[in-house]
Amino acid sequence: EKNILRSIKILGSTPNILASFDRIRRGKEPIQPRKDLNFASNFLYLLKGEEPKEREAKAMDIALILHAEHEMNASTFACLVTASTKSDMYSSITSGIGTLKGPLHGGANEGALRMFLEIGDPERVPSYLDNLLASKKRVMGFGHRVYKTYDPRYRILKELAMEMSKEKGEDKLFSIALRTEEEALKRLKKYNVYPNVDFYSGLVFHLLGIPIDLFTCVFAMGRIVGWCSHILEYWSDNKLIRPKALYTGDLDLVYKPINQRE
Repeated sequence: EKNILRSIKILGSTPNILASFDRIRRGKEPIQPRKDLNFASNFLYLLKGEEPKEREAKAMDIALILHAEHEMNASTFACLVTASTKSDMYSSITSGIGTLKGPLHGGANEGALRMFLEIGDPERVPSYLDNLLASKKRVMGFGHRVYKTYDPRYRILKELAMEMSKEKGEDKLFSIALRTEEEALKRLKKYNVYPNVDFYSGLVFHLLGIPIDLFTCVFAMGRIVGWCSHILEYWSDNKLIRPKALYTGDLDLVYKPINQRE
């Protein structure tokens, strides 16, 4: 019961922490959440200081739901490794945050948006991708360890990004993203590499007015629900997670004192 309450407390605190951090660094005073607004609406209100439009609140809610859970990904596993030692809920969630921070996991949506901004024009997409792939670099927002086809979350976020771009009259970035998707598929589809959740999620966050360096933090805010659920479930039948390491190297070596080594 106490750990369920801790989970709720952690989740309930994150919109205030993120929004207050952003407002303070911009020289603005933090504001208090409103009881009449739901979780998604409150976050946008705390961040921008004005009640979001119904469509914006709905988009934020959809994005948080899509990021809330995705089975045994790297950050969820990190949470469980910490939890399995019988550490506390706060330390376990901190482990997940540290893992999500990595650009190969939670930072990919930020990377995808920065890629669109760097391209700058739909006509530049083919040459940009050719140079990127020739340099053995990844197309951010493409590929997944589980999905060898289209990530179902990507489809929802693509439609959301398209609708919001039209509503706001800001369709240039969406046009770049769409051309990037089309051209990347021509080059990567034969390898079973398809768009994932990150490809359009950064664009959705951008259209909601969320600063680009907060994208991974917002991802964490949504994923806390899944992390806490997995931790609570694991604790119901806890076993210490201790992976085995397979040694590769020379065997039967003779020990030499350090002053005799080459």
